[in-house]
Amino acid sequence: MAKILVVDDDITMLQMVVEKLRAEGHEVFPFSSGVKAVESIESVNPDIVITDLYLDKTNYAYGLEVLKKARSLVFPAIVIVITGYGSVETAVEAMKLGAFDYIEKPFKLDEFKLCIKRALDFYNTITENFYLKQTLKQKYHFNQIIGASQRMQEVFKIIERVANTDSTVLILGESGTGKELVARALHFNSRRQNGRFVPINCSALPEYLLESELFGHRKGAFTGAIQDKKGLFEEANGGTIFLDEIATMSPVLQSRLLRVLQEGEVRRVGDNTPTYVNVRVVAATNENLEQRVKEGKFREDLYYRLNVIPIKLPPLRERKDDIPLLVSHFLKDKKHPVSGKPFRVTKAAMDALMSYNWPGNVRELENAIERATALSEDEIINFSDLPPIIQETVPCPSRDDMEAVTNLPVQIKNNLSDVKIESGKTYSSQMFSQVSQDKIIPLKDFIKKYEREYISHVISLLNGDKEKAADLLGISLATLYRKLGGEE
Repeated sequence: MAKILVVDDDITMLQMVVEKLRAEGHEVFPFSSGVKAVESIESVNPDIVITDLYLDKTNYAYGLEVLKKARSLVFPAIVIVITGYGSVETAVEAMKLGAFDYIEKPFKLDEFKLCIKRALDFYNTITENFYLKQTLKQKYHFNQIIGASQRMQEVFKIIERVANTDSTVLILGESGTGKELVARALHFNSRRQNGRFVPINCSALPEYLLESELFGHRKGAFTGAIQDKKGLFEEANGGTIFLDEIATMSPVLQSRLLRVLQEGEVRRVGDNTPTYVNVRVVAATNENLEQRVKEGKFREDLYYRLNVIPIKLPPLRERKDDIPLLVSHFLKDKKHPVSGKPFRVTKAAMDALMSYNWPGNVRELENAIERATALSEDEIINFSDLPPIIQETVPCPSRDDMEAVTNLPVQIKNNLSDVKIESGKTYSSQMFSQVSQDKIIPLKDFIKKYEREYISHVISLLNGDKEKAADLLGISLATLYRKLGGEE
C-alpha cells in the first residue's frame, strides 16, 4: 500500500477521500491548508499526492505550489490534481508542471478508484525501474573490478577519469581479463547510464548477419528480411555500444563503422536514407591491432578513431598479488551447503593458486574457485580440490601447508575500527614493532614511508574501492591518488 498526502480545503470532501483511501489500506496524511501541506511534504515524503488546485477558492496558486513541492522531492511523488471549476486550462497547466492526472468535482467513486490505481501502477513501475538501475549501477561500480596491485591502480585512474566523457574507448587485454566488466562500469558510471548498454561479440556472427545486427535492414533488402529491423547502433542511441573482438570485423564493416564514428550516421541495409545516432562506442580486442594494421588486415584510420583512450588490462600472471583479493571476492557470498560455514583456503591451495600462470586469467580463476567449492567435502578448500591442470603444474605442497589455513583479506563494511590484520594486532602496532632504538628515523620520513603502505592496505581490505577508502581515511579521492603516487 502507498503513503498518500491529501490536500483539500473542503473538509467534507477531504474526510470522504481520506476515508476511502484508508479503507483500501493506504497510509493517509490529510491537510486542509496548502501552506501546511507544502511545509510537511518533505517530512512525510509521500508516494502519491492528491491536491485540490483551488485551495483558497479564488485562484490555483496554492495548489500549484503543492504540486511543485511534491515534484521537487529526491524521489518525486506522483501528483493527482482535483478541480471543481471545470477549467481544462488550469488542469493542462498542472500536467505541464508534472501532474500525473486530474479529476473534476464532483467525481464518481469508481472514477476516483481507477485514477488511484493508475497512479499506483505508474509509481510501482518507476520505482522498480529506479531500483533496477541502482542495482545495475552498484553491480558495475568500479569497486566490482577487483585489484590493489600497482598495475590495476593505474587502470582505475584511467577508468574514473574517462567514464563520464563521450570519448571512444579501446579496451585491450587477453581473454578473461574483464574487458566487458570495464565497459559496463564505464557506461553505468557515466551520464549515459539511463540509456541502453548494448554489447555484441563481432566474432560470433558471419559478416552479412553482423552487418544487419549492427546497422539494421529494410524489408526486402535480402532473402528473409520480412520486415524493417533496427540495428544495434539505433538501439543504443543515447547510450553505449560495446563492440567486443573488434579485430575480427571485415574490411567492409570496418568502413561502415568508420562512417558512424566520423559522422554519427547509420544507414540500414537496403536503405538510402541515413539515420543519425548519438552513441558512445567502447571497443575491445585481445589481439594486437597495431600489428593487424601493419599487415593490412585492419584500417589504420579506424584504428586511430577507436584508439582515442586505450585501456590495457594486465593479465593475471602480471598481478598475482591480487589473487588473494580475487579469491576472497569469489568466496564472499558462498557457504558450504552442509555446514553453512563460509569457505576457507589452505596454505597449500593458496600457494598453488599464486604459482599457477592462469592463461585464462580472472575468468579461469573464478571457474577454479567455483569448482573447488562444489567438490570440497567441507568448508576448507584443499589443494586436492583445485583443477587437475593446477595440481599437475605447480610443485607438490608439504604436509604442513596442506593442513594450515590461510586467512583471506578482510573486507571493511563500516569504519576503520573494523580493520584487522592476520596477526591479530592493530595495523599501527605492527608498524611500531619494526622500529628499534638504533633504527629511529625522523617523524616526517617515518610518515612518508608508511603512509602509502597503509593507504594501499586499506584499499586492499576494501577490495579496491578507493572512494570508500578515501572517505574512511578522511581525505579526498584526489589526495588519495597523489599519496599513492608517492608525491609529497
